[in-house]
Amino acid sequence: MRLKKWVKNPILRPKPGSDWEGFAVCNPGAVYKEGKVYLLYRASGETETYRIYLGLATSEDGYRFTRYSDNPIYTPCSGFDSGCAEDPRIVEMEGHIYVTYACRANPYTAFITGNKPVYPDAAPLSLKRNLTRTGLLRTRDMIHYDSLGPITRDDVDDRDAILFPGKIGGRYIMLHRPSEWVGHAYGSMKPGIWMAFSEDLINWKDDILLARPEFEWQSEKIGGSAPPIKTDRGWLVLYHGVDKKRIYRQGVMLLDLEDPRRIIARPREFILEPTEEYEISGIEHDVVFAVGNIVMNNQLFVYYGGADKVCCVATAGLRELIDYTVSNPA
Repeated sequence: MRLKKWVKNPILRPKPGSDWEGFAVCNPGAVYKEGKVYLLYRASGETETYRIYLGLATSEDGYRFTRYSDNPIYTPCSGFDSGCAEDPRIVEMEGHIYVTYACRANPYTAFITGNKPVYPDAAPLSLKRNLTRTGLLRTRDMIHYDSLGPITRDDVDDRDAILFPGKIGGRYIMLHRPSEWVGHAYGSMKPGIWMAFSEDLINWKDDILLARPEFEWQSEKIGGSAPPIKTDRGWLVLYHGVDKKRIYRQGVMLLDLEDPRRIIARPREFILEPTEEYEISGIEHDVVFAVGNIVMNNQLFVYYGGADKVCCVATAGLRELIDYTVSNPA
C-alpha cells in the first residue's frame, strides 16, 4: 500500500524575497481544530546563518493553505533553542495544544563556518557540540505560545520527540530518538525509536527501546514521524527510515492501546517514498519526511517535507491503512 500524493503538491513553497522563509519551508506539523487545519511549518530565509523558524498556514480542505502572517509565528530565542526551531509535532489534550520541536542553541552553520562559540569545560554537551534537543510549546490558539523549556537531556542528540495525545496508565508517553543510544548495551546497533514516561510533561524517565531498524529501507536509522492516532485497533504510528543511500521513506506500525510498549503490527514495506522532483531534488536529496497527520472525513492526511525544501500532503483512507497494517504484521 502507498499513500496517495496530492497531484498539486507542493502545498507550500519558499516565499521569494522573505528574510525568514525565502530559502525553505518544510516538515510541517498539523492539527485539525474547529473545522480548520493548522499547519505549523519549518522555515529558513538564507544559508549564511541558517536560523530556522516556525511559520503558520491554515486550510479549510486540508489541501489549499493560506499563510497566516508575513512574520514567523515562533522565533527561536530562548537560549536552548536560539539557533533553530524545527520539525514541530502537534497534539491536542487537556484543553491545550502541545508542540514538541527539535532545536539547537546555535545555528547549524556556527559549527561549520568556524564561528563556533567557546564554552567553558563545565558547559553541557548540548552547547559544546551544538546537539539537538527537544523543546515543548503550549498554546490554545496556535498563535500565542508559552515555552515550557527543553524536555530532553543536555548530553545526547535527541530529536523526533512525539507526545501521545493524553495519559495512558496515569502517565504521559513520548516517543524520541536519542542518536547516541546504540550498541549492545542499548539493544540496537543503529539509532531506533525509544519510549519515555512522565507525570508532568517536563521530566521524563523509564526509557525503553520500542523499535530498532529491521528492514533494508531503514538500515541506518529510524525515528518517529507524526503523532499517534488512536483507533479501535490500536495506536497508528507513522515513522521514517533511512537507508545506506540516505533515502528517507515512511513506514507504519500499530501499538497496543493499553500498553503502547507492545507493537501489534509493523509491515515490512514502506508506504511513502520520494518519486517526484520536489522530493528528489532540493536542499537534501530523496527525502519524504512526515511530521504531521490529521483525520478528516475518515481520511488520513499526512503532511511531509519534500527534500527539505517544500511542504506536501498525501492521503489514505484511515480504515484502509489500519486494515493493511493489521494484515501485514511482519
